[in-house]
Amino acid sequence: MRILLSCFLFLSVLNVFSQENAPTENAPEIKVDSLYREDQFYFAITYNTLVDKPSGLSQRKFSSGLSAGFLRDMPINKKRTVAIASGIGFTYNNYNQNLAISSPVGTQVYAIIDSDNLYDKNKFSLLSVDVPVEFRWRTSTYESHKFWRIYGGFKFSYLMYDRSVFNSADAKVVVTGNKDINRFQYGAYISSGYNTINLYAYYGLNSLFKSAKVNEEPVTMRALNLGIIFYIL
Repeated sequence: MRILLSCFLFLSVLNVFSQENAPTENAPEIKVDSLYREDQFYFAITYNTLVDKPSGLSQRKFSSGLSAGFLRDMPINKKRTVAIASGIGFTYNNYNQNLAISSPVGTQVYAIIDSDNLYDKNKFSLLSVDVPVEFRWRTSTYESHKFWRIYGGFKFSYLMYDRSVFNSADAKVVVTGNKDINRFQYGAYISSGYNTINLYAYYGLNSLFKSAKVNEEPVTMRALNLGIIFYIL
């Protein structure tokens, strides 16, 4: 009887272990997402400066810019660490400087404001629609959205609205729709960093103005914008 009882208990224990292990064997497998994409939305804040300025032009106040848009990420390798991307966005840039723009008879007139002339504000602002095209390298995986990246490319912009303002104690001059400004602008940019926040730089490859002159000198200045850019899925 003792032998029979021992055999019965032994078989019962084996049955319990076999029942506990069964769910583990039938557990569903986790599939790797081989079609994931990265960085679909972006938002940038920049400090705006000007290069190739005409003689006497200076920037004395902080000039800022804002950009935002959507990019379609298109990986081109199996690990999805290399990609190209394109999309659409908008940029609003301010440039505080001492180049006064007026339009007394329907034609724009440009003059460098003398350092002895006191004024409250002198700037021009540009609102553009952008089409960025970029090449992407990153260390991303499907498991984590925190990775190193280097993105670089070109941005093509079409000017939708422009406005220049000169404001002093004696007068206020506002000019919009300046035909001397290039409607179509383009430049190269690069961004690099880790996770959401990254350093950003944009360099304009053509002049902001196409036919403006000050003291018979062509105004051929271009944009150089430095700041930070945020990427969001």
